[in-house]
Amino acid sequence: MPARDVPAPIELGPVRLDWSRVYVVGVLNVTPDSFSDGGLYADVEAAIARGLELAARGAHLVDVGGESTRPQGARAVSAAEEAERVVPVIRALADRGIAVSIDTTKAEVARAALAAGARVVNDIAGGGFDPDIVRATAEAGAVYVLGHARGRNLAEVHASEADPPGFDEVAVDLAGRLDAMPEALRGRVIADPGLGFGKKTPQNLELIRRSGELGRRLGVPVMVGPSRKRFLGELTGLPVDKRDAATVGACLAAVDAGAHLLRVHSVEILAPALKVYEACRGWQV
Repeated sequence: MPARDVPAPIELGPVRLDWSRVYVVGVLNVTPDSFSDGGLYADVEAAIARGLELAARGAHLVDVGGESTRPQGARAVSAAEEAERVVPVIRALADRGIAVSIDTTKAEVARAALAAGARVVNDIAGGGFDPDIVRATAEAGAVYVLGHARGRNLAEVHASEADPPGFDEVAVDLAGRLDAMPEALRGRVIADPGLGFGKKTPQNLELIRRSGELGRRLGVPVMVGPSRKRFLGELTGLPVDKRDAATVGACLAAVDAGAHLLRVHSVEILAPALKVYEACRGWQV
């Protein structure tokens, strides 16, 4: 790895994030309406099989989500329905020794997922939708992914694209939220600049280019999640299901900038590309 500020290691049971390399987070949507793969893994057995495949193909962490956050047409679901979708999948994967995160903005869902074996809470709202989610994570001794989104709900987040936040606003917002967290949790935080959540293509590109700078400002590792997002379609003209190669390009740019984790749908495409990239750069493989 190139010289950079190295955060303290984070223990996830079967996986130790010591930042000696870049880590891959595999997306597992167990929803019928996700923007990219809605319905493919809504069945519990299909979702478990996909989670096992993600781990086998190179995902260090499998991120399970039960509610779509796409810009248009996403249906809000109750905490009970969301938990019903994700808990059986999380429990099965955790029982098989896989490190699992829960992708949710709700404290109730986070608690259920953590009780089922999840070790990370990935909150795209950074506590903005449900402030109690931070306490739920802290009390469980889990890791918290502090996502950036401006707004108290998805409608407000996506409406903020009319005046999208740039790098400095994202960095200041995340720093303020980090400072407000329980002290014991701050050493278990990963920041996510929230690509696509109220940001347009120029802002997304800047956040990728400066992802390492964001980590240095905050003093925490940074996860970048460009996978199949709209700005990649705007740059390439490709539909959602054809954006995996573009995703790899964005991911490698983020790695070069200093990102620590990459969140993607197609681990099987990114992982070998990342391995070759790291070898060519003379990094640990």
